[in-house]
Amino acid sequence: MAKRSLPLARVYGLLEPGPVVLLTTARRGRPNVMTLSWHTMMEFEPPLVGCVISGRNYSFELLKASRECVINIPTAALARQVVAVGNFSGREVDKFAAFGLTPLPAAQVAPPLVGECHAHLECRVADGRLVARYNFFILEVLKAWIDPAQKDPRTLHHRGRGAFMVAGETVKLSSRMK
Repeated sequence: MAKRSLPLARVYGLLEPGPVVLLTTARRGRPNVMTLSWHTMMEFEPPLVGCVISGRNYSFELLKASRECVINIPTAALARQVVAVGNFSGREVDKFAAFGLTPLPAAQVAPPLVGECHAHLECRVADGRLVARYNFFILEVLKAWIDPAQKDPRTLHHRGRGAFMVAGETVKLSSRMK
């Protein structure tokens, strides 16, 4: 079996943990949205999500200051908007207006839900000790929303360098998990 070396800068494309999401933040009543794929579940109850946001991103500043956000989970139908959101900075562009996204009020945090997404996780920063060193935020999910009309939503998964995969077939196997 012939294997070849993979440049270390491309490892992330092998391990992307879950769907590409739209993370919303807000400052002084102005909402912002960014595309995010570097996140992972850390605990079941209370639900904890870890995510890495580059310190160069406008959303990093907003999340660090406000300590709250919404993780919005889009379907593959929003792929073009999701990628476009990731190609612009909220410092210069109102990405909700520019990309036809609808901000909806959240129940427990100031940042809005993205109306076009099928699920939303309202979060607050539970632990910021790894932010200064690794840009790693640990978020506690305070409220979760889902659109029950969307059965088996097909989510978008980042493979790196502009390549994406769409979630496919659902396979159900017996599990002893509660």
